Amino acid sequence: MKILVTGGAGFIGSAVIRHIIQNTNDSVVNVDKLTYAGNLESLDGAAKSNRYAFEQVDICNLVELTRVFERHQPDAVMHLAAESHVDRSIDGPADFIQTNIVGTYVLLDTAKRYWQSMDVARKAQFRFHHISTDEVYGDLEGPQDLFTESTPYAPSSPYSASKASSDHLVRAWHRTFGLPAVITNCSNNYGPYHFPEKLIPLVILNALEGKSLPIYGKGDQVRDWLYVEDHARALYGVVTKGEIGETYNIGGHNEMQNIEVVQTLCKILDELRPDSPHCPHASLITYVQDRPGHDLRYAIDASKIQRDLGWTPMETFGSGIRKTVEWYLNNLSWCHHVQDGSYQRERLGVKA
Repeated sequence: MKILVTGGAGFIGSAVIRHIIQNTNDSVVNVDKLTYAGNLESLDGAAKSNRYAFEQVDICNLVELTRVFERHQPDAVMHLAAESHVDRSIDGPADFIQTNIVGTYVLLDTAKRYWQSMDVARKAQFRFHHISTDEVYGDLEGPQDLFTESTPYAPSSPYSASKASSDHLVRAWHRTFGLPAVITNCSNNYGPYHFPEKLIPLVILNALEGKSLPIYGKGDQVRDWLYVEDHARALYGVVTKGEIGETYNIGGHNEMQNIEVVQTLCKILDELRPDSPHCPHASLITYVQDRPGHDLRYAIDASKIQRDLGWTPMETFGSGIRKTVEWYLNNLSWCHHVQDGSYQRERLGVKA
């Protein structure tokens, strides 16, 4: 099978591509605009495979996207391209509307026309897999409540509202046009190659440099943490075995308050870097004003994907977070290339 992955140079997209290249015989076409969050260094190993191809294309560009479909003739689409940082969506929502809503529309319409042109056999096998977030559900009230696939949408931020809109578009293209689509909504991902503006890599790198570790509000926001390689495995299971028209929630079964996550990171760094002049690293924690509309608690009921597709996470938070810290400590050059911007300069001149 040949799978077209949008946003394949991003955090989750690159994990999906690495999983496919390393663990299957399938081929991948990576379609990525290479915004600030796209980093081809995350794909160094996979990119050496003759089953990998790269197209630097904006999913809002109808002409280029049509060319990519005609050239590569994919059997499935995994749509991960998105603006995804909540703080950035508050500061500047326009990019989120353009990429997450308009881009998804252009991709859907291109995929629909491509799918309609297929012969009967290939048409029956085609899949459009839209990867979304649990943030479309808003936040939970009771401490025992969980997001299910039928939880009503109540997005709080411009980011989550744009992703909710894209989910609705996918469902509409499935119901109205018959496009064979499936949707997944995941909890907070963490792991290797995570862009340093996100909580876990930000804390690790700030702590190593003796910088403050900023915590929004009291740090009592609860998130369900999912190791990115577990997520990649789940996504591949959905695109290959998921039922058309269905939605699957993917969670890590690891609910943690943000402050607990940061304290755990500090303890692991104290253990792995005992000679650091910044020990104990928890002394660097500072509390800052909470961001507007900050949801208090997310938690996913992932029983459907376990029951229907046999997927469960392999990593606990304890095992996954230790692997994550060790990866960052062993790959500081990747981090520094992101921090100093050289990862963007080095990609200039990259062609399909």
